[in-house]
Amino acid sequence: MRVGILDYDSGNLHSAAKAFTRLIGASEVRLVRTAAELMDAERIVLPGVGAFSACAAALRARPQLEAALKRCVLDERRPFLGICVGMQLMAEVGTEHERTAGLGFVEGEIVPLKAGAHKIPHMGWNQLRHCAPHAVLDGLEGQDFYFVHSWAPPADAPSCLAVCEHGAAFCAVWGRDNMIGTQFHPEKSQSAGLKLLDNFLQWQP
Repeated sequence: MRVGILDYDSGNLHSAAKAFTRLIGASEVRLVRTAAELMDAERIVLPGVGAFSACAAALRARPQLEAALKRCVLDERRPFLGICVGMQLMAEVGTEHERTAGLGFVEGEIVPLKAGAHKIPHMGWNQLRHCAPHAVLDGLEGQDFYFVHSWAPPADAPSCLAVCEHGAAFCAVWGRDNMIGTQFHPEKSQSAGLKLLDNFLQWQP
């Protein structure tokens, strides 16, 4: 099983690679920088840290990488996991700093958290509440995961699978078909995060 983690100078690559290596061994985990390398991956992981617009620009700066990603995910239906801003990039549009086109994998926009008196960014451990069953979330109802973010899909996003509360509810997991994204960092979420990543590896969409 070859897991390709996209390296576009905008992600938490080494923590993600270390977590997957712990589960399946280093020989099956590749950091992907080109379209050709991506085409060799059987499962695809898109991490991301920072602003939506900057991450989108960094991804698009790599020749043909966005087109190859869409071919693998949308046409060939390879299992896909987006993490943090990688999850946000699945959206049609991000609104951080400026309106920026996302990958369009799922319907909706990325909006600022409505945290009220709670601190922004939302940083630390928080619990999921599932909205719909999904194989990647099996055994994880009520588990705590590690978040660091100020933006997210709204709780009523059409493809929302689980929500979290930080002042107000937001979508913490979304996806459809062969795609799933987590606003939290499973690679930093200890045993619960490893369980989610293992579920992703076993998932047959």
